Amino acid sequence: MAHEQLTLSFQLCFRVYALERELMAAYRPLLDQLGLTYPQYITMLYLWEHEKGTVGELCSALSLDTGTMSPLLKRLEASGFITRRRLPSDERTVEVSLTKKGRELEGQALSVPEHIASCLLTSDKDEQGRRYHELKLILDQALEQLRTSRKERESALVN
Repeated sequence: MAHEQLTLSFQLCFRVYALERELMAAYRPLLDQLGLTYPQYITMLYLWEHEKGTVGELCSALSLDTGTMSPLLKRLEASGFITRRRLPSDERTVEVSLTKKGRELEGQALSVPEHIASCLLTSDKDEQGRRYHELKLILDQALEQLRTSRKERESALVN
């Protein structure tokens, strides 16, 4: 092999891809017990934190487009976890709110993050907490750097 940097094992993107697939496999049985898909779960996480939000706020916070969000919300509403209503002040804006059943689901979901952390990091609770925060910081920094680099490249192309 002439170029190590072109080997699959050298690629960060492949590591992230493989990690994402394994994480989703770890989440799947937990979320199945809750009756949620992963996109529905992250939507519920937002709503548990904020109680309600517009479709636009949800799309922005979760990096999902409205084509993905609308059917997802329709299924959550059919399950009785949320309600949707058009705002009287602006008929184009749809507000999403938790129902009582949606709030109760939060209690059932409490063990999900701890289970995922134990699969990903270590079984020692103190070490797990420290490593979780370190990993989150590294990932947040990498994400911010990627976004900044992309904006700089896009700006350079425009100018």
